[in-house]
Amino acid sequence: MEHNPKGRNQPVSSIDDAPAAVLEEGSLDPVYEAKAKVLNKAVQDIGMGRYQWQLFIVIGFGWAMDNLFPIATSLILPPVKYEFRPGRAPFLPLAQNIGLLMGALFWGFGCDIFGRRWAFNLTIGVTAVFALVAAGSPNFAAISIFACFWSIGVGGNLPVDSAIFLEFLPGSHQYLLTILSIDWALAQVVATVVAWGLLGNFTCDQTNKNCTKSENIGWRYFMIAMGGIAMIMFFLRFVCFNIYESPKYLMGKGKDAEAVKVVHEVARRNRKASSLTLEDLQLCNNLAGPSTAPQQSHTSAALKRNLEKVNLTHIKSLFATRKFAFSTSLITLVWAFIGLGFPLYNAFIPYIQASRGAKFGDGSTYLTYRNSLIIAVLGVPGCLLGGLLVEYPRMGRKGTLSFSTILTGVFLFCSTTALNSAALLGWNCAYNFMSNIMYAVLYAYTPEIFPTKDRGTGNAITASANRVFGVMAPIIAMFADLETAAPVYVSGALFVAAGICVLVLPFESRGKASM
Repeated sequence: MEHNPKGRNQPVSSIDDAPAAVLEEGSLDPVYEAKAKVLNKAVQDIGMGRYQWQLFIVIGFGWAMDNLFPIATSLILPPVKYEFRPGRAPFLPLAQNIGLLMGALFWGFGCDIFGRRWAFNLTIGVTAVFALVAAGSPNFAAISIFACFWSIGVGGNLPVDSAIFLEFLPGSHQYLLTILSIDWALAQVVATVVAWGLLGNFTCDQTNKNCTKSENIGWRYFMIAMGGIAMIMFFLRFVCFNIYESPKYLMGKGKDAEAVKVVHEVARRNRKASSLTLEDLQLCNNLAGPSTAPQQSHTSAALKRNLEKVNLTHIKSLFATRKFAFSTSLITLVWAFIGLGFPLYNAFIPYIQASRGAKFGDGSTYLTYRNSLIIAVLGVPGCLLGGLLVEYPRMGRKGTLSFSTILTGVFLFCSTTALNSAALLGWNCAYNFMSNIMYAVLYAYTPEIFPTKDRGTGNAITASANRVFGVMAPIIAMFADLETAAPVYVSGALFVAAGICVLVLPFESRGKASM
């Protein structure tokens, strides 16, 4: 692949600037492709303005939720175990991963069928409500069910939010999709700080065999805090910010006039004017074949069209050509490997901390949360570095993603060699730093290689593969030998394998405007 010589600040509108994915013959409808280029140029001409920067802030809430609540589940698991004494504690992360899978499927596929706007507004609201309700859980079954329900909301954030943000970004600023992951890293910092104050001071000692609710109230306060944060974010999204439906989504549904209207509304919010007209889009209809039938508007035809929305068209489009099918399959495999590797490591890290941390004198609450905070803080510069590397010509999206994913696995291997507290902390810091670069690029690169009309479906497929394999991790934890570091080696190997797979992906999206 040749890099775009125009650089980041030039408009992207010619056929040479289109993503490699859509240059494959037959991968996109010619009318759709032509209209997408017209809309790309219109958005590029408007530029990065007030609306996109506001969107950058509220979209970041979705990134934060995607990390905040999985971390919250792992943080409350020990005090929940002390209070309820469940027979199989991994059922809590299992319930969470099932919810994440359901959310990725429902919101991801749904946003291509019913639109982005409602999904964008509802995902965080669902998360907030069930997180707050979970604070009153009377038993282990209840907290597990509520974790599943709040995770349904969490699971939809990234598939929907990445599609929305990318579709309003000028081609010159698509690197911001990588920078968004700073919210993902900051969420880990916030969760750790709040947990230090609440869980560190209001949790039963693990030796207490008669742990009561009053002695163990910290995790309930913690869930109220996390649910409260989510509710504030939902309020800011739903009440204080007016999200427009994606113009390319509207165009893909045949609503050209509405797409033009949205472009002009964005221009108005940016205090600019757009020259885009409905005629500009309708001229592209001349590329359609002569057999194209006019759309009927009577009631029975409208009902038929609504029923036809729920079909496999979006999935088939992602496998329309050999090269496109290879790309979709391989990026899905990358997400699957990471989906198993990441939670598998988290499932077995308590053993590593107990067996090695105790030997190193790291068993106190202060040292536990201090080390966790240090590790979390180092994720922030990792996201920023990822945003720089993806625009560096010698690295790009693929190079940065492959490099960071392989090193994430390598540092997991190295963590098992630690002989003292400083070494264990150092390897975990390096692991978290590289994994934040990896996730920052993965979350940006994946939606870029899917066309707008199928982007939600593509995001749903990859996210679902990630969640399906994530469901396997707590199941493995139920039956595997917890007193061995072997699963950590498996986890590291999965990351390395994912990094190698990235190298053979056929598309580099750096310098290309999304379609």
